[in-house]
Amino acid sequence: MTTATATTTKWNIDKGHSQIEFKAKHMMITTVSGSVKEFDATIETEEEDFSTAKIHFEGDVKSVTTGNEQRDGHLMTDDFFNPSTFPKMTFDSTGMVKKDATHFTLNGLLTIRDITKPISLDVEFEGKAVDSRGNTKFGFTLNGKINRMEFGLKWNVVTEAGGILLSDEVKISASVQITKA
Repeated sequence: MTTATATTTKWNIDKGHSQIEFKAKHMMITTVSGSVKEFDATIETEEEDFSTAKIHFEGDVKSVTTGNEQRDGHLMTDDFFNPSTFPKMTFDSTGMVKKDATHFTLNGLLTIRDITKPISLDVEFEGKAVDSRGNTKFGFTLNGKINRMEFGLKWNVVTEAGGILLSDEVKISASVQITKA
């Protein structure tokens, strides 16, 4: 009797059709958005079963931008990311939990600076398509949040009114398209 074994499928992120973004509160009254412009990710699954996904993500810290030159310069100092010492942020999955046909919880280890912490992201399957070149592509959105203080991003000031300038909570969102390697 032979037992069927699943085939490993490798996937690459389509960087031209994917975005990695974050949001934090400023003075607790507005939201400042930013993104990681340079990144890469690899995914391995058993066939096309994404509940088996093993994911590795790397973001280039120097590519973090909020669209404000002064703020972006501050993010590159040791108050925040310090890319000369910590050039990459990484995420490695530890498991994927399938909630239903289109929703998952992705668990993994996020490393920013030299600090690694477990996080969970909500994942929604957006669909499958074949492009004009015959490549099979899948789309997903991911959402979650982290406490930036836990990753050594501790800079803050107290405003004149006694509030804080920058929220500890940072929301993470990503829209990714992947294709078979």
